[in-house]
Amino acid sequence: MISEGQPAPDVELESDTGDRVKLADFRGKTVVLYFYPKDDTPGCTTEACEFRDTYDRFREQGVEVIGVSPDPVQSHQKFKSKHELPFLLLADPEHKLAEAYGVWGEKKYMGRTYMGINRSTFVIDPEGKVAKAMVGIKPAGHAAQILDQLA
Repeated sequence: MISEGQPAPDVELESDTGDRVKLADFRGKTVVLYFYPKDDTPGCTTEACEFRDTYDRFREQGVEVIGVSPDPVQSHQKFKSKHELPFLLLADPEHKLAEAYGVWGEKKYMGRTYMGINRSTFVIDPEGKVAKAMVGIKPAGHAAQILDQLA
């Protein structure tokens, strides 16, 4: 797991726009990088819509919001369009970025064990260092929690 104060891993991924994106593209800005398990599931939709609803407040502070999941670009495009999400979603189907941040791991649900994303958020400072690492977060209220911490 990446710790606060460490350089943020910088893996290039494809975004919902079809562009190749890496965190170095955002140097000079604070970035909220949030990892979520799957597009259009209840918790992930709650979290994404809360980021959408508070997005203007993030932008007023000069903060970029970026979501990452293992879903493919096409899934991100549908999810983004359906919920009118104004921020980038990065496709990490090979979980390279998730592994670099230490958020890809074993999960258990209804007696089944599988590999997946552990819902986590990282605030990356303008110099590219992890300023805040939040692991195992709850989707509801999370965007407001981050805004409070940034204030």
